[in-house]
Amino acid sequence: MAIIITLDIMLAKRKMKLNTLAERVGITAQNLSILKNDKARAIRFDTLNRLCKVLDCQPGDILVYEEDEIEE
Repeated sequence: MAIIITLDIMLAKRKMKLNTLAERVGITAQNLSILKNDKARAIRFDTLNRLCKVLDCQPGDILVYEEDEIEE
């Protein structure tokens, strides 16, 4: 299972900088960068809720599921 975080795409669509989003959401720019660079292992629903509110989007706009490829 692979959940891909497309936060960078939403930031570009909204013409918003990472630091601005971090300030509006109320988390550190470093933690938001970890999330944006797909290094996070989890996200709290509260954080997801605030991201969606600030970016005016749905969770599916920033979280995408891609099935893992199975090597034969």
